[in-house]
Amino acid sequence: MTNPVRIGVVGCGSVMQRPYTGQINQLKINGLVETVVACDVKEERRAKMLGAGFGYQRFTNDFEEVIDAEDVDLVLITTSMQEHGMITKAALQAGKHVLVEKPMSSSLKEAAEIVEMSKTSKGLLVAAPHVVLSPTYQRMWKHIHSGDIGQPYLARAFYGWVGPNWGQWFYRPGGGSMFDLGVYNVVSLTGFFGPAKRVTGLVGTAIPERMVEGKLMKVEADDNAHICIEFANNCYAVVTTGFTIQKYRTPAIEIYGSTGTIQMMGDDWNPDGYELWQNDTGAWKVYPETHPNWPWTDGINHLVDCIIHGKKPIVTPEHAYHAIEIMEAARAAGKDGQRRDIESTFTPPQFFTAEEQAEAAHLRHDTAN
Repeated sequence: MTNPVRIGVVGCGSVMQRPYTGQINQLKINGLVETVVACDVKEERRAKMLGAGFGYQRFTNDFEEVIDAEDVDLVLITTSMQEHGMITKAALQAGKHVLVEKPMSSSLKEAAEIVEMSKTSKGLLVAAPHVVLSPTYQRMWKHIHSGDIGQPYLARAFYGWVGPNWGQWFYRPGGGSMFDLGVYNVVSLTGFFGPAKRVTGLVGTAIPERMVEGKLMKVEADDNAHICIEFANNCYAVVTTGFTIQKYRTPAIEIYGSTGTIQMMGDDWNPDGYELWQNDTGAWKVYPETHPNWPWTDGINHLVDCIIHGKKPIVTPEHAYHAIEIMEAARAAGKDGQRRDIESTFTPPQFFTAEEQAEAAHLRHDTAN
């Protein structure tokens, strides 16, 4: 039995209190983690975080007390987007393991600094979103990379809603619908296809004023976007996202290949199975969701497992940076209409076993011939 991983949390709002706490409590039951210190600028959250159901030993209003604590191994960062980068850098500098909610930073320059720091820090860094960890995502990945739909040509990804009426920071510089919503789709597509080559897009603010926290405020971040992405072999994808979508009934991801189509139902952060069309079969195959309780906060489970067993995370800082560069390029293209070359790259996740890798290579060879 290993010593439990000692967790400190910075940011105790709804994201941490509900989704993450459910995973952390299960890890506590299994003896894998210990909840040590919670930090939030709102003093009224102290009693809740120290109480039953959360069980943190200490509470503070100063995030540096979490970063500097000798009895903290892992720092979970669930603050507003604009603070993610600063706190992540401080935690890595202190040698802590870090899980930071999306985006890793709202600044591309700062995100690059974080990637470099992650290479030398004693701690591991996992940046949300964690969509590539879902069993449904990985099953779809295997279909695609086994050649089950042939050569991918086109893809479409979709995620949006009307937007939050809490947290004015969502609508201030450094926030926006791409960083909050579209990032899931961007990470999903690049996980399937690998690094993007070029990007353009239509990105803007459709609703200039919103009522947030009972006050009318000016919207200073994007709330409406189509992100157009070019991958290798002239494969093109579009991400549709925004705080402008009332309801939708459409797959989260559709991928069109030379001999078939595969599409994820539900949302990529909450998949509901997938469907596969192959020309040789001439019918849709419906694959029901095998893990309906898979949590989009699974990154905390993955990071704790990597810490305990000395493994490298599947979710990498380089992938997170690449997604941020894509979204920033789309934002810039929305202003001048020009496409941008994407300079960064990353090693895509790989989900084949050795035996599956050999079989997939054989199938792709047969398909090509």
